[in-house]
Parts: sequence; structure tokens; C-alpha cells
Amino acid sequence: MDALAFLPKAAKSKLMPMYALFGEEDFLKRMCRDAIIARAVGDADPEFAVTNFPGDKLDYTTVRNELSTMPFLCPMRVLVIDQADSFVSAHRESLEKYIANPSKFGVLILDVKTFPETTKLAKAMHEDAKIVCKSPTENKLTQWCGTWTKSAHAKTITADAVGMLIGLIGAQMGLLAQELAKLAVAVGVRTEINANDVDTFVARNRTANVFGIMDAVGEGCPAVALGILVELLDSGEEPLKLMGALTFQLRKLASVARLTRDGLPLGPAMDSAGVAKWPQARQSTERQLRHLGMKRLSQLSDMLVEINLGLKGGSPLPPRLQVERLIVKLARPNDAAMPKTRSHN
Repeated sequence: MDALAFLPKAAKSKLMPMYALFGEEDFLKRMCRDAIIARAVGDADPEFAVTNFPGDKLDYTTVRNELSTMPFLCPMRVLVIDQADSFVSAHRESLEKYIANPSKFGVLILDVKTFPETTKLAKAMHEDAKIVCKSPTENKLTQWCGTWTKSAHAKTITADAVGMLIGLIGAQMGLLAQELAKLAVAVGVRTEINANDVDTFVARNRTANVFGIMDAVGEGCPAVALGILVELLDSGEEPLKLMGALTFQLRKLASVARLTRDGLPLGPAMDSAGVAKWPQARQSTERQLRHLGMKRLSQLSDMLVEINLGLKGGSPLPPRLQVERLIVKLARPNDAAMPKTRSHN
């Protein structure tokens, strides 16, 4: 089950003896974990009910004993195993036996990166107990920003503001939630958050943000783009997080290029790809498209897959160098510019 589908109904759902939270989106995992704990313990103090263990050095006997121990001042015991991939691999057979005859007053939550459906353990678990915590698509992320702003802060946020915010922060739900909280406080009694608010309260120095890097790419200025990147990295930004925001922008460029190649006018192609409608975003996107040209645009998806794997350990090069090389590759001049497109309308 998708995490975004699970969360709205978690409070009234049937409580399962074992849950698997899998995927790379830690924010969704935390949200689902909190929802399961709330469902299990009700009004009781979680301090009496919840135990966390790291999965790398945990033995199954400890887990079984913990789950079999009668709860104290709470209806259920909840055991959370963090980074549980190695634990699941080492004790899969024991977990299969447990799910067939689980404790009546214990709930086990496994926080894992992957949880293959082909295993006996996965097949033995209810579909509602296998929760996919992956980064949502761009459209779903945009919708989530709106619903989260309303439910968490009783405010609305304009579409342009969402587009600008995601462009600045990237598709990282935890960071987006933090920035939305700051914006909700910053706008005071106003009930709407707009693009000017995002520009004022979220955007960092314009010479030192992802927009600045992409603007330099669009101008064909590798030295400028690299300088902004170096400034961000030197200030403590992590290469993988920076690539999250850059990837979000580059995927939009690849999508626009594909749509225009299929005959769609540029304006509607940008609409379909989710490019923000505020003028600066549209103008910057068009410059970047023309600079990159169709050859590089058609290679963007492969480039992003390669660097994503590389930053997660698939390359011998330092993460910083990998990102720097990509930016220079994108920003260098290109003779094969993108062909003229039809009207924006």
C-alpha cells in the first residue's frame, strides 16, 4: 500500500501484528510509524509502549521476548527495528514463523529499504501492512504540499508558490514540511502563502542556490555554475541533497523536450511538465532548453540514473566530484541547440 493512501485511514484501520515500511522517503516512514504507534497505544503514553532497536546487531530472541512481554500501562507493545534489512535477511525464517502465530499484544515495525513481494514473508503479510514509502511523483508531491499546508497549518498555498518551493528545496518531503512550517509562521495571520513569501522567506542568496546553478547552465557559463555549486558545497550542503533539487529541475527539462519533440507547443509542454508559471521560471526554463539542445536533453534521464547510482556508492569518485562533473557537462557550450518550437500558446 502506498504511504499516502495509508495515512488518512491509519487511525481506523485494523491493527496488524507486523508492518514493513520500505522505500527511501524517511519523512513518510516517520509519519507512518507515528500513525501505527498511535493506533496501537491509543491514549496511553508511548514511553511505556514503544521500544526501538537498531537492526544491524539485533538477534531474534530479543525481538521475540520483547513482543511476548505483557504491556505495562498500555494496551499494546510496539517494537520498531530501524535499518532492519540485515535483520530481516538473517532471521527471515523466524519472522515467517512469527507472522503465522504472532503475539496478541505486540506490534513489530520493520524499517527497511526494500521488501520484495516474492519472499514468503511478504506473501504472508496483509497488503495493508506493507507500506511503500517512496518519493511521490511530481504531481502527487505538488498536491501533498497543498493538503499538508492546509491540514498541518490551516493555510493555503498557491500553485506558483508550491512550484517555486519544490524548485528550491527539491523533492524531499521532510525538508518541504519544515519550510512550509516556517512559511506558515512567517505569513502571520494571512491564510494564503504565495510565491513572494517563498522568495522572501525560503530562497537563499540568489547567487548561491539551485536556481542560480540552473540559470548559469542556461547561459552556458560552466565557471559560474561551478562557482555557485562550490559555494554551496563549501557551506556544508550535501551532494546527494543538492542533486535532489537539481534532479527535480532536470527531469522537467527532459519532459518538456520530449513533449515538444512530439509536436506540443512550448507553453503547454511546460504546463504538462509542471514548470511553474511565474515569468522567471518560464524564461529560465526556455534558456536552459535552448542551451542544452536536443542531444543532451535526450540523455538527461540516463545521466540522472548514472549519478544517482554513483552518489549511493556505485562510483569510485568522491560525491562532490561527481556533481561538479555533471554541472560542467551541462553548462559547457553546445552548438546543437534545441530547434525552434511552435508558439507558447
